[in-house]
Amino acid sequence: MMHQLYPQVMHPYRYELNKDMHIAAAHFIPHEAAGSCANVHGHTYIVNVTIAGDELDESGFLVNFQTIKQLVHGKLDHTLLNDHSDWFDGHDPNRFPTTEVVARTIYETIQRYLDTLPHKPTCLQVFVRETPTSYVVYRPKAGER
Repeated sequence: MMHQLYPQVMHPYRYELNKDMHIAAAHFIPHEAAGSCANVHGHTYIVNVTIAGDELDESGFLVNFQTIKQLVHGKLDHTLLNDHSDWFDGHDPNRFPTTEVVARTIYETIQRYLDTLPHKPTCLQVFVRETPTSYVVYRPKAGER
């Protein structure tokens, strides 16, 4: 069981949902400046997605936790991140599978899904812990939501 505190986002919404996931995945950073991270290696990532909104859907959910898990864990768990060419690219540094890009891409994927919902919840942040001492938080800039 995960018991973790995450950076909080102040917001005006009535509801805030947080979904935690463990994702076991390998990756490599295709750049000489990555040092040993240019070699294939793995992590057990801890991911937290924060979603907020004012209205619940017809089933009483802001968003179904299972759907969020399927969008992220269902795609990435026990895979080589570099193989997901729809998410990552070995030529564009803005799409290398770094922790920063993983967090941003999870946000973009979740937000695309949320945009299809009639009650329009919003993804406030994605937290990705790569190691016990290193993590990234991705938040869209004001006005980008």
